[in-house]
Amino acid sequence: MRSVDLSVVTWRKSSYSNQDGGACVEVSNDFDAIVPVRDSKNPHGPALAFPADGWSSFVSAVKSGALGV
Repeated sequence: MRSVDLSVVTWRKSSYSNQDGGACVEVSNDFDAIVPVRDSKNPHGPALAFPADGWSSFVSAVKSGALGV
């Protein structure tokens, strides 16, 4: 597994995050093969990195309501 420097990526807040500061997820689209994800309330904390195709499938499932969210 290789290390990825996330200190210089551009983060954007998920459109599913609410406006009052709770449930805030940020993602970065700066890489082709992976999608880093972090908690916006802890920007210096850990981030998870998902394969881009897996993240795309997850987002599609959330949008379609397949996960009951």
